[in-house]
Amino acid sequence: MAGTESANPRYVRHSRDDVAEAALRILDELGLPDLTMRRLGAALDVQPSALYWHFPNKQTLLAELADRIVAQHAPAVHPDADWVERTRAEAAGLRDALLAYRDGAEVVSSTFALGLGASAPLTRLTAAIEAGGFDEETAHRAATALLHFILGHVSHEQQRLQYDSLGVLADGATPDALDGSENQADAFAFGVTLLVTGLQRLPVA
Repeated sequence: MAGTESANPRYVRHSRDDVAEAALRILDELGLPDLTMRRLGAALDVQPSALYWHFPNKQTLLAELADRIVAQHAPAVHPDADWVERTRAEAAGLRDALLAYRDGAEVVSSTFALGLGASAPLTRLTAAIEAGGFDEETAHRAATALLHFILGHVSHEQQRLQYDSLGVLADGATPDALDGSENQADAFAFGVTLLVTGLQRLPVA
């Protein structure tokens, strides 16, 4: 491999960060289906095989992108906030981070399902819920359910946005399980409230 590097400097001209940032740009501009190693290599002016120097396969690249997307999930919460406020803030912050990139929810959901990346949101949600006095198992299970809701809701939002941009929906059509209004943040907050309210009815340790 060292001989290949010296013979072809394009293999080392770009850093791992360069590759990930270029991939994020393609994701945001074209969407996940068009984020291919061939297209990424062309954007960086290298052969696709050169990308594997930094990422052994596309799955590990997507895991890196998922980690970068959720890294923006940093809601400002008062140190004295109770667990309900913290949980709501974590959920809203994660939604904002996912919406910041086209197909962000799909990228994070797929890598989370494979156990390859994007574990920070689950850790943060679990910690917020544990602050309510729940045992570790209950907090983890509740956080997992909430994370699934967040990923599913935002994925649905992003699909709807894409369909709207393509003009494939009839005027006035609302073929989804959301509230049909323009303010999907309200529908999202309502779902989070349902889950948190259910938790509040559980006995704590």
